[in-house]
Amino acid sequence: MDSDAPRPSEGSTFRLVELEASARYARERYQLYTAKSYGSRFTSQERLRRLKRESELAERRLERAKTRDRDAEA
Repeated sequence: MDSDAPRPSEGSTFRLVELEASARYARERYQLYTAKSYGSRFTSQERLRRLKRESELAERRLERAKTRDRDAEA
C-alpha cells in the first residue's frame, strides 16, 4: 500500500457504522410492518410504501459510502 494514498479516517469509519445501523433500522421497521400487514389489524399501504422507500434509500446511502471508501483506498 502506498503511504501517500488516502486512507479512510476514523470519521469515515464511524460514518459507515452509523449508516449500517441506519440501514438495518429502516429494513427492520419495514419488515416488521410487512409482517403486521398479514395480521388482522389495520395497516396503511401508504405507510408500507414509505417504510420500503426509506429502507431502500438507507441501503443506497450505505452502498455509496462503502464504494467511496473503497475508491479512496485504491
